Amino acid sequence: MAEITFYGVRGSTPCACDSVARYGGNTSCVVVTSDDHDPVVFDLGTGLRFFGLDRPFDEPFRGTALVTHLHWDHVQGIPFFSPLLVPGARLDLYGPTQDPDDLEAVVRRFIQPPYFPVDIDELPGEIVFHDTAPGVFDIPGAQVEAAWVPHVGPTFGFRLTTGGVSIAYVSDHQQPGLGSTKVDPAVLELCRDVDVLIHDAQFDDLEFSMRSDWGHCTVDYAVEVAAQSGARTLALFHHDPSHTDVRVDELLADARRSADERGVEQVVAAAEGLRLRVDADPAAPAARDHDPGSQPAAAGA
Repeated sequence: MAEITFYGVRGSTPCACDSVARYGGNTSCVVVTSDDHDPVVFDLGTGLRFFGLDRPFDEPFRGTALVTHLHWDHVQGIPFFSPLLVPGARLDLYGPTQDPDDLEAVVRRFIQPPYFPVDIDELPGEIVFHDTAPGVFDIPGAQVEAAWVPHVGPTFGFRLTTGGVSIAYVSDHQQPGLGSTKVDPAVLELCRDVDVLIHDAQFDDLEFSMRSDWGHCTVDYAVEVAAQSGARTLALFHHDPSHTDVRVDELLADARRSADERGVEQVVAAAEGLRLRVDADPAAPAARDHDPGSQPAAAGA
């Protein structure tokens, strides 16, 4: 069994206004916990700060970060992660190898003056960088697979296998074209028969037609990926900052109708505070807890 907790679900930029309060305005950060391993964190956007607030401050943190790419909305939370202010803390950070510099050198460039008041070496905790290539590797208590995902710049998707369950995380995914059903074979293989697929769902069709080269996809394409790969539960993720709670509700309702037609068991819209409990029982869909995204307009999962 594993539990997935969403701390940041927005794409592009954090946003703070009443119209997005229910789904939340922090950028990408999802945490997987299990009895088998220390926390595994998908991406380190502004939601990371709130994960840090959930951690005990009187004991050193240990955990693994799987970073898809280095766009600002996926790494902005690093210096605000309070567990790194505790001596003895350690965060192992895996991300795609950069060219021509290594991963550590690139991250150090934006966590230093004048972009930030201190540099990484001044944090009491330790960040250990792991330049990562596509393929399968082990972390303590779990297995990870990384694969290239079409986006803007080098970008990974990840598959985490833990406690008998599998979770795929594809936060930013360039759709080939409006209405296209073609999915990169590496992405399909990464997501094949997963218990939960957390997938980019930034645009509706009209928005995509105006921003078709921005590196993202439509909600309907997220359903397509889930259907072709055989994912059991689809979590719509990386919501556009312009999408209000009401608009996300509408897109969720459309996605659920499409999913029913294509054989996807369950679709949810990721919201800050949403927890999905995933059991190894193949007959059991992911169970939701504390879902601030639930409203009558979004009912039916």
